[in-house]
Amino acid sequence: MSINHFELNAVDRAAELQGKGASRRLRKQNLVPAIIYGGNEEPTAISIKLNELVKSLEFEAFFSHILTINVDGEEHQAVIKDLQRHPAKGFPMHADFQRIVKGQKIHMNVPVHFTGREDAPGTAAAGVLSTLVSDIEVICLPSQLPEYLEVDVSGMEIGDLFRLSDIKLPEGVVIHELELEDGHDRTIVNMQPPTVEEVDADADVDADEVPATEQNDGTEENKDSE
Repeated sequence: MSINHFELNAVDRAAELQGKGASRRLRKQNLVPAIIYGGNEEPTAISIKLNELVKSLEFEAFFSHILTINVDGEEHQAVIKDLQRHPAKGFPMHADFQRIVKGQKIHMNVPVHFTGREDAPGTAAAGVLSTLVSDIEVICLPSQLPEYLEVDVSGMEIGDLFRLSDIKLPEGVVIHELELEDGHDRTIVNMQPPTVEEVDADADVDADEVPATEQNDGTEENKDSE
């Protein structure tokens, strides 16, 4: 498996292997219950080996790629739409996959990568780059699904900001929020001024905190008077 191709092996779950009790039994066997739905077909309940799914989840690209799921020898093209994890231990407990239909557009959340932070003039001026999104929902054909969206912030000065509409999109890809009638072209990143800690001039200062050269108990004046 490469980061450009993800393939999972699964088995069809019979009716008696569905439900909460059955799911718990599957997890004890290191199997993850899952479902494949959509594509004008009946949903298919499946189970996937835990270690195989965990290995795939290590790659960010897994969440924005067309996946191949082999179910008892039959291939399904799908994308992952939901993943339930254990609240404390973090391992996957259930996964939902949506079938891909050729020529039919899909809605997917893809990661956003901000590049050029260190080269930005605002960074050189001690500004603080504040990123406000980690992923964005896009609409496109399966063949046009990007692995991620890149936002170049290398030219940002203090006070600059980028909105959703500033993202350079691949051909055939649109941002779902901007397609809505009441959609909002919200800010995704801005360069804020440096944070300056205010000092209270009236605050009491402990003598032990003042450097010795600044402490004067009058000894030098007494010497001069002698």
